[in-house]
Amino acid sequence: QVQLVESGGGLVQPGGSLRLSCVASVSIFNFYSMGWYRQARGKQRELVATLTSGGNTNYADSVKGRFTISRDNANNTAYLQMNSLKPEDTAVYYCNAIMLLTSINYWGQGTQVTVSS
Repeated sequence: QVQLVESGGGLVQPGGSLRLSCVASVSIFNFYSMGWYRQARGKQRELVATLTSGGNTNYADSVKGRFTISRDNANNTAYLQMNSLKPEDTAVYYCNAIMLLTSINYWGQGTQVTVSS
Protein backbone atom coordinates (compact mmCIF):
# COMPACT_ATOMS: atom_id res chain seq x y z
CA GLN A 1 0.00 0.00 0.00
CA VAL A 2 1.48 3.30 -1.13
CA GLN A 3 1.01 6.23 1.20
CA LEU A 4 1.92 9.85 0.68
CA VAL A 5 2.09 12.15 3.70
CA GLU A 6 2.29 15.90 3.24
CA SER A 7 3.48 18.45 5.76
CA GLY A 8 4.66 22.03 5.88
CA GLY A 9 1.44 23.92 5.33
CA GLY A 10 0.31 26.80 7.48
CA LEU A 11 -0.51 30.48 7.66
CA VAL A 12 1.89 32.91 6.04
CA GLN A 13 1.76 36.59 5.15
CA PRO A 14 1.77 37.74 1.52
CA GLY A 15 5.31 37.73 0.19
CA GLY A 16 6.35 34.97 2.56
CA SER A 17 7.64 31.47 1.90
CA LEU A 18 6.74 27.91 2.80
CA ARG A 19 8.19 24.53 1.93
CA LEU A 20 5.88 21.58 1.58
CA SER A 21 7.13 18.03 1.98
CA CYS A 22 5.65 14.78 0.72
CA VAL A 23 7.06 11.57 2.17
CA ALA A 24 6.29 8.33 0.35
CA SER A 25 5.99 4.95 2.05
CA VAL A 26 7.91 3.31 -0.79
CA SER A 27 11.00 4.21 -2.76
CA ILE A 28 10.20 7.08 -5.09
CA PHE A 29 12.16 5.28 -7.78
CA ASN A 30 8.88 3.41 -8.23
CA PHE A 31 7.19 6.56 -9.49
CA TYR A 32 7.21 7.93 -13.01
CA SER A 33 6.39 11.36 -11.65
CA MET A 34 5.57 13.19 -8.47
CA GLY A 35 3.68 16.42 -8.28
CA TRP A 36 1.68 18.94 -6.37
CA TYR A 37 -1.89 19.98 -6.98
CA ARG A 38 -4.08 22.41 -5.11
CA GLN A 39 -7.75 23.01 -4.55
CA ALA A 40 -9.11 26.32 -3.37
CA ARG A 41 -12.52 26.51 -1.73
CA GLY A 42 -15.24 26.26 -4.33
CA LYS A 43 -12.82 25.53 -7.15
CA GLN A 44 -11.58 22.46 -8.97
CA ARG A 45 -8.28 20.83 -8.16
CA GLU A 46 -5.51 22.19 -10.37
CA LEU A 47 -1.96 21.26 -11.22
CA VAL A 48 0.77 23.26 -9.49
CA ALA A 49 3.96 21.45 -10.46
CA THR A 50 5.19 18.02 -11.55
CA LEU A 51 8.61 16.41 -11.73
CA THR A 52 9.33 13.24 -13.67
CA SER A 53 11.91 10.63 -12.81
CA GLY A 54 13.89 11.93 -15.76
CA GLY A 55 14.04 15.38 -14.22
CA ASN A 56 11.50 17.15 -16.40
CA THR A 57 9.41 19.76 -14.64
CA ASN A 58 6.09 21.36 -15.44
CA TYR A 59 4.62 24.36 -13.63
CA ALA A 60 1.32 26.16 -13.72
CA ASP A 61 1.75 29.61 -15.26
CA SER A 62 0.51 31.20 -12.06
CA VAL A 63 3.43 29.82 -10.03
CA LYS A 64 6.31 29.95 -12.52
CA GLY A 65 9.28 31.78 -11.09
CA ARG A 66 7.92 31.53 -7.56
CA PHE A 67 7.58 27.81 -6.84
CA THR A 68 10.17 25.06 -7.23
CA ILE A 69 9.54 21.33 -7.12
CA SER A 70 12.31 18.93 -6.17
CA ARG A 71 12.81 15.41 -4.88
CA ASP A 72 15.18 13.68 -2.47
CA ASN A 73 15.48 10.08 -3.62
CA ALA A 74 17.40 8.96 -0.54
CA ASN A 75 14.59 10.10 1.76
CA ASN A 76 11.67 9.23 -0.54
CA THR A 77 10.51 12.83 -0.35
CA ALA A 78 9.23 15.43 -2.77
CA TYR A 79 9.26 19.11 -1.94
CA LEU A 80 7.52 22.24 -3.09
CA GLN A 81 9.36 25.45 -2.25
CA MET A 82 6.91 28.33 -2.43
CA ASN A 83 8.23 31.89 -2.44
CA SER A 84 6.55 35.27 -2.90
CA LEU A 85 3.26 33.80 -1.81
CA LYS A 86 0.06 35.56 -2.73
CA PRO A 87 -3.44 35.37 -1.22
CA GLU A 88 -4.59 33.55 -4.36
CA ASP A 89 -2.20 30.72 -3.49
CA THR A 90 -4.46 29.86 -0.56
CA ALA A 91 -5.66 26.29 -1.01
CA VAL A 92 -5.31 22.72 0.17
CA TYR A 93 -2.18 21.32 -1.46
CA TYR A 94 -2.07 17.66 -2.41
CA CYS A 95 0.88 15.48 -3.24
CA ASN A 96 0.48 13.14 -6.21
CA ALA A 97 2.56 10.24 -7.47
CA ILE A 98 2.13 8.08 -10.55
CA MET A 99 3.43 4.53 -10.31
CA LEU A 100 5.93 3.67 -13.04
CA LEU A 101 4.72 0.15 -13.86
CA THR A 102 0.97 0.51 -13.39
CA SER A 103 0.26 4.22 -13.96
CA ILE A 104 -1.84 4.17 -10.79
CA ASN A 105 -2.27 7.61 -9.23
CA TYR A 106 -1.75 8.05 -5.52
CA TRP A 107 -2.75 11.07 -3.46
CA GLY A 108 -1.85 12.42 -0.07
CA GLN A 109 -4.38 13.71 2.41
CA GLY A 110 -3.60 17.37 1.71
CA THR A 111 -2.11 20.23 3.68
CA GLN A 112 -3.69 23.66 4.07
CA VAL A 113 -1.80 26.73 2.93
CA THR A 114 -3.29 30.09 3.86
CA VAL A 115 -1.77 33.35 2.65
CA SER A 116 -3.21 36.28 4.54
CA SER A 117 -2.19 39.38 6.40
